Amino acid sequence: MQAAEIRQSFLDFFQGKGHLVMPSASLIPAGDPTLLLTSAGMVQFKPYFTGEMEPPSRRLTSVQKCFRATDIDEVGDTSHNTFFEMLGNFSIGDYFKEDAIAWAWEYITEHLKLAPERLWATVFLDDDDAHDLWVRTGVPAERIRRFGEADNWWGPAGNEGPCGPCSEVHYDFGGKCRQGKPESECGPNCECGRFLELWNLVFMQFYQDPQGTRTPLPAPNIDTGMGLERAARILQGVDSAYETDLFRPIVARVEELAGVTYGTDPEKDTAIRVVAEHARSAAFLIADGVVPGNEGRGYVLRRVIRRAIFYAMQLGRRQKASAWESTSGEWTVWMPEAVQIRMVPVISVVVDLMSLVYPELKERGPFIERVVSTEEEAFLRTLKEGDAVLRQVINIKQGVHNFREDSQNPRIFLDNLGPLIPKVQQDVLQPLLGIKTQAKLRNKDILTLTGSELFLLYGTYGFPLELAKEAARWYGEQWGIGPFTIDEDGFYAEVEKDKERSRSATVKFGGDADLQRRYEPFGQTAFLGYETTTAPSEIVGLLVDGAPVDSAAKGQQIEIILRETPFYAEAGGQVGDAGELEGSGGLIQVEDTQSPVTGLTVHRGRVTRGTVATGETVVATVDRERRQDAARNHTATHLLHAALRQVLGTHVRQAGSLVAPDRLRFDFTHVSPLTAEELRSVERLVNAKVRENVAVHKRETTFRQATADGALAFFGDKYGDQVRVVEVANGEVFSLEVCGGTHVDATGDVGYIHVVGESSIGAGMRRIEALSGRAAESLAREQSGLLERVAQRLETSPKDLESRVTTLTQEVARLRRAAVAGERETSRKEAQELLGRVQELDGLKVVVQRAKVSSAEALRETGDWLRDKLDSGVVVLGAVVNDRPTLIAMVTADLVVRGLHAGNIVKEAAQAMGGGGGGRPEMAQAGGRRPEALDDALRTAVQVIRSQASAS
Repeated sequence: MQAAEIRQSFLDFFQGKGHLVMPSASLIPAGDPTLLLTSAGMVQFKPYFTGEMEPPSRRLTSVQKCFRATDIDEVGDTSHNTFFEMLGNFSIGDYFKEDAIAWAWEYITEHLKLAPERLWATVFLDDDDAHDLWVRTGVPAERIRRFGEADNWWGPAGNEGPCGPCSEVHYDFGGKCRQGKPESECGPNCECGRFLELWNLVFMQFYQDPQGTRTPLPAPNIDTGMGLERAARILQGVDSAYETDLFRPIVARVEELAGVTYGTDPEKDTAIRVVAEHARSAAFLIADGVVPGNEGRGYVLRRVIRRAIFYAMQLGRRQKASAWESTSGEWTVWMPEAVQIRMVPVISVVVDLMSLVYPELKERGPFIERVVSTEEEAFLRTLKEGDAVLRQVINIKQGVHNFREDSQNPRIFLDNLGPLIPKVQQDVLQPLLGIKTQAKLRNKDILTLTGSELFLLYGTYGFPLELAKEAARWYGEQWGIGPFTIDEDGFYAEVEKDKERSRSATVKFGGDADLQRRYEPFGQTAFLGYETTTAPSEIVGLLVDGAPVDSAAKGQQIEIILRETPFYAEAGGQVGDAGELEGSGGLIQVEDTQSPVTGLTVHRGRVTRGTVATGETVVATVDRERRQDAARNHTATHLLHAALRQVLGTHVRQAGSLVAPDRLRFDFTHVSPLTAEELRSVERLVNAKVRENVAVHKRETTFRQATADGALAFFGDKYGDQVRVVEVANGEVFSLEVCGGTHVDATGDVGYIHVVGESSIGAGMRRIEALSGRAAESLAREQSGLLERVAQRLETSPKDLESRVTTLTQEVARLRRAAVAGERETSRKEAQELLGRVQELDGLKVVVQRAKVSSAEALRETGDWLRDKLDSGVVVLGAVVNDRPTLIAMVTADLVVRGLHAGNIVKEAAQAMGGGGGGRPEMAQAGGRRPEALDDALRTAVQVIRSQASAS
């Protein structure tokens, strides 16, 4: 059976048993901050199992896309995958163990037609019910094994959730135990490879909280799963998933690109499997909205892509490298030739192969390829440098190791080593370079990649620790050195040192515990700001310099806590409100509003009149105009988010924002700069929605219901049971987000949105900045006024300004060319005149003179001309350029061989004019601070030339 047949037959079978067929959910779990990625078929059904939401049916079935980041490092063998498809059937308080076991057996034996004698079952230690049910289906008791929680307990998926004992069906490929165990000891979960787990039936009876406490679920449930890749392997009679129709076309493309054949070289086979598997995984992650980044899901994707690139590089190496070769005591590095295999052609096969089942791959195919290509280009630039450094480190260590093994004198090796490697590597390898006796050479030190070496690769060359470990293993095997030890503890110690250096450069504030102790006595503040911007309230707390006080007088800077408040505390990117608190005896100007601990609002400001005291009633009045400006920008942020997702794709997700009264800033996931047309499309779309005056609805609901309705929420954000949802919709939903900020009532209130810029803020992260409302209007006035003023200065009108500027720039370019040509002619005449002043100095032709030039470039051109006219000689020229003295020196090649050095000439001469410089033996330049001493510097240059000539 082909994979497509297996998928369809599974869904048809359980649909025939009364199950509702559900589509696969995204790899990004909706509304589940406990999970990084969808790792099991039941993830989308968690709220049904826990009773939080009502299911569309008590019986469900699906083919779910899954990803397990824990298996990344294992991919490359024949059994592990990161991305896989899970065929599942689910019961929410309907049938339980009896039907689940009976139907699993029926499907496997009657529809997949697997031989019953090849099937074994496993059950949880004390699950006698499951054991007896398997016996009733026809599985002999001797083919049923009991295991503990490590093997036969499932869940939860994430830090908390449903869980319970499970029972598995294992397929027996036959033969004897491949580890030589007796028949009675070999069975399911034996690591010999004879058995393969095919189906897992989870009997969900408990809910586990974050502390690990398990409580019974309202009703027992069933969650079963069969991995499609494993089923295809068994049914197609092959040794691994990579030989099934799910992978074979991808593997074939890798074979074609690498010019190798799968199954002929174990090392190449591992690399082929990594490239094929990770290409498939990357395509699905990107299609579901993940882009490469440095944390969370983005980091998982980055690891997958970069690991694939590394193994693709190994496939492209055309020869094995013998790390060092010696000829008459001289040592040289011999590196393997490499041809880079690109990932995009592999990705395109994945898209073609899987898009019939998952059409989102085809829809987002160009974007998937663009993401992979961009990440590949960026990584290859650093990876090749890091890989070269790593190979040279390992080469050097092998060379030291070989001298030790051969009982040769390491001095020859070490003395010839220095010129072969860059200075940065010499610094890292200084302990090895300093070894001068054989007695100090120890295998433990030589065959270890130290923490400093690993951190150099990571910090300077972007070479991840995971790849360094794999690369060290690969090179060690290829070059026959043996296994390298990786000093991970040393690496993490270096990382901590780096973090500490960063921390020491920042201002330290009180920690969460300090804030908790300071504000805990005041309880929580009720927020009234969604309904009003002014309200009476009672002062329940005053703080001056962080300490509680009973009262405060005019001029004091204070923090005020009210029982309830219309002031919005900074959150969700929106800045805090400003305004006034007025009581019978005093007035407080509120400058900012914060929430230092959850649920508490703190107003920060200054007493501007009279005195205020705790227990006093005040009228809290928000600066309404400032609040409305912020609300416009917050709604504009939502509109921009929705427009970016429409124009660029649904991979766009908010990664941070600033919503201030005068501007907005929105950070989002995307891998490349927006084109001018994309920016225009975004701006056109948001302003079209503004002109439509679409209603902005705000409502309270449960977090689960909000995400079930399609509201955007973000992994890692903390949400309570009740959340506020902001929806921009007139029949058709344009934007729907979980958001606690303040917003306008209709998009027309925003006025106008003007995008002022778009930029990168890191790999896979972009930032868009914009203005709305009054700020956008003000900018338009400023720009219009600027055009008027510039047009007046250029004696034209604004509409003719572009053509006038074009004419002027052309004229400036013409004059600049004429000036350059004139300067060159002057320099040539100056050079001809200087050529007539050649001196003989100890048998050398020397020109040491002042030059009448206006730029350092003209000085160099004059020196070049003179040197070329002298078959053999030294040229030293000086000039004052922009009130700074400058020297250049040039030495012909024959005199460089004799030992004359232009860099040393200007270095010593420049000291006479209070400066310094240097350069190569054949050409050098220097500057100074004392233009009046230029002649002294030229006289010093003559002395240095005479000294060098005598020494040669």
